[in-house]
Amino acid sequence: MSFQNPVFIPGPTNIPESLRKACDMPTIDHRSPLFGQILHPAREGVRKVLKSESAEVFIFPSTGTGGWETALTNTLSAGDKILAARNGMFSHRWIDMCQRHDLDVQVVETPWGEGLPADRYEEILTADTNHEIKAVLATHNETATGVKSDIAAVRRALDAAGHPALLFVDGVSSIASMDFRMDEWGVDVAVTGSQKGFMLTAGLAIVGFSAKAMAATETAKLPRTFFDVHDMAKGYAANAYPYTPAVGLLNGLNEACTMLLNEGLDNVFARHSRIAEGVRAAVGAWGLELCAANPSVYSDTVSAIKTPEGFNATDIVTHAAEKYGVAFGVGLGEVAGKVFRIGHLGSLTDVMALSGIATAEMCMVDLGLDIKLGSGVAAAQDFYRGNTASVQKDAA
Repeated sequence: MSFQNPVFIPGPTNIPESLRKACDMPTIDHRSPLFGQILHPAREGVRKVLKSESAEVFIFPSTGTGGWETALTNTLSAGDKILAARNGMFSHRWIDMCQRHDLDVQVVETPWGEGLPADRYEEILTADTNHEIKAVLATHNETATGVKSDIAAVRRALDAAGHPALLFVDGVSSIASMDFRMDEWGVDVAVTGSQKGFMLTAGLAIVGFSAKAMAATETAKLPRTFFDVHDMAKGYAANAYPYTPAVGLLNGLNEACTMLLNEGLDNVFARHSRIAEGVRAAVGAWGLELCAANPSVYSDTVSAIKTPEGFNATDIVTHAAEKYGVAFGVGLGEVAGKVFRIGHLGSLTDVMALSGIATAEMCMVDLGLDIKLGSGVAAAQDFYRGNTASVQKDAA
């Protein structure tokens, strides 16, 4: 692997130089007002990225998986019933976490490549007249398959059923890269991490709690210590944490939010959409297909590309790393060996994306796939030339 080349995995993503410098700071007293000047602006910046006016934002030294656990343990009790669909590796892992916490999960098995079945959710919620279901899990962007789901449709399903269940959303690979509307969609807990749209290293679990979710914390009985939001809130009130925080990463998060908001969230989302469309144009020119079942569920942060039957897609990832020093993502779970993934999120431009497309193309030709060298690059170039923003603001 080469430090010279950008990465094309769906996280951790490329780190802009200004964010690396923001994280590289002298030691300070993390129980002082000076730390508060980092902490509170970072929380407010995250709140704006979530498009929320009132969410309580908590930032733990962890990853998105810790954010999942924060959502569950602070709002639920053992034996509570949960509704979730399994349509990829990350929805599967969240379901597994629920089961390990002795929660009763009703799983809607969904083909990998399809989005969340909001209509099926509505049927199940409508039938739950005793309101035994306490929470609905939704993976906004399934990183393993390159599939986004319609969270607004899930909210409509809850509302149509007149159901009071909490709505938890995994936005780890969508928030800060794709449009996310916590308040408008009625999301009760939004979960993300530092290493994807926020363009930092892994190390922070970032969660937003609605007022309804905060109320649920008063009666929740699942054990929690490290991820207790009440302990965290008490620390915040004193410009501190209940334990030692990741000060440098928090300073980086503060700067990352400033960068995103200065670029303009709509511009950030448009940039990701444009880059993704260029990648999809290349895939079409190669004569290949995406794992995502149809355009309505295409992700703007990662494309999972199917290779011909009998070909091991992991070979492309291995070859890219060994020969060209470039990182792509392997297939996971049910699609292991069947797809390779191009991550196109975070600090990325059209020009950077072209280098990834060119590398993937060289690898496939090297490995004997029936791909015409230059075909995908040309298709992406045509798209970018016709759709480049009039003034590209550098994400770095």
